[in-house]
Amino acid sequence: MTSATATQASPRNTNDEQAALVLVADKFDPSGIEALESRGHRVVCDPGLSPETLPEAILRHDPHVLIVRSTKVHADAIEKSGRLALIVRAGAGTDNIDVAAASSRGIPVANCPGKNSLAVAELAWGLILACDRRIPDQVADLREGTWNKKEYGKAPGLAGRTLGIVGLGRIGEAIADRGNAFGMRVFAWSRNISEARAEAAGCHACENLKNLARMSDVICVSVAANSDTEHLIGHEFLEAMKPGATIVNTSRGSVIDQAALVEAIKTRGIRAGLDVYENEPGSATGEFHPEVVTLPGVYGTHHVGASTDQAQEAIAAETVRIVRDHLERGHVPNCINLSTGSGAATVTARHLNRPGVLAGICEVLSRGALNIEDMENVIFTGGEAASVRIRVSEVPGRDLIQEIESQSNVLSIDLTVH
Repeated sequence: MTSATATQASPRNTNDEQAALVLVADKFDPSGIEALESRGHRVVCDPGLSPETLPEAILRHDPHVLIVRSTKVHADAIEKSGRLALIVRAGAGTDNIDVAAASSRGIPVANCPGKNSLAVAELAWGLILACDRRIPDQVADLREGTWNKKEYGKAPGLAGRTLGIVGLGRIGEAIADRGNAFGMRVFAWSRNISEARAEAAGCHACENLKNLARMSDVICVSVAANSDTEHLIGHEFLEAMKPGATIVNTSRGSVIDQAALVEAIKTRGIRAGLDVYENEPGSATGEFHPEVVTLPGVYGTHHVGASTDQAQEAIAAETVRIVRDHLERGHVPNCINLSTGSGAATVTARHLNRPGVLAGICEVLSRGALNIEDMENVIFTGGEAASVRIRVSEVPGRDLIQEIESQSNVLSIDLTVH
């Protein structure tokens, strides 16, 4: 395992007490390291870390911030942290991070959505073309000295065919845009899709996923990995596809039932372009022998959809923005594990901006056995008055509300029951 520790630059915009140690457990664009160092933070960059060695590295360095790309962050790594206060996935998905373990320790997890959309769409189209024209097979034959124009001189072609997109996020939009450029008819499915939403992305809406499978000659999968999308593409979907049709997955391996895909490839001639797989290695290198990549008509890449210089520079800049906002403002952009909608009621108190006002309000709520689920205090122009919004676990009784209202610096109070 190799390890490189970046030197600490002289602080420019950051006080010594604000400087943080940032552990980067993956390859990371140098522009991001330079930007963090320029603000006085110490960066330890160790792209050789694996899920097995990450816990020891966290224990040894005790970082404030952990940045990862593909390295898996398991619960045992998070449990080794002492002062870890932020995990940033330098990419879009966060399925390589044990978000539940982070949440249980109050550690925010953030990502960089949309910064790699064009790169992933470009690879998706590379895989589409590989499937249509069997480009890797042709290259392999030529390298072995075999000329076989008879075999490769026939292909379905793309113009006028139907492209189906599963998941109309930013990547799906970019794939659709390029599908139109190839002269394809483009349809898309996503949860709660509307014709207006699809039209804005330059395609048509398909409200039934199975119908999308039936009508499409080429299908691109670009949905996030979560409990709702696990094996979203399974036996039923694959059986509905046209024989010999192409499916491309640049999202996450869990979205497609890989065993069902293998069966469809063997029995129905389905072609597949895959950048992601079930049970991928947890680090950048390692042994990997899935059956699916050995089958004829399957063209695989190494989960490198976001791995272009352009995408990595954009992701590095967004990662730095997240780290900087967290360390300098206490705010975490793109945080994916904050609870939303919890709490039975919201207490809103307008008050004079004086020391001890919030402490007094919280003390009353505490005596009423109400847990504070969320709180935000804003100051108005001039600094004389403020308003605090407190979401609480239970609906406070009228006696508690009156006690808060009677405090000398409280101007008025409202109660909203959820």
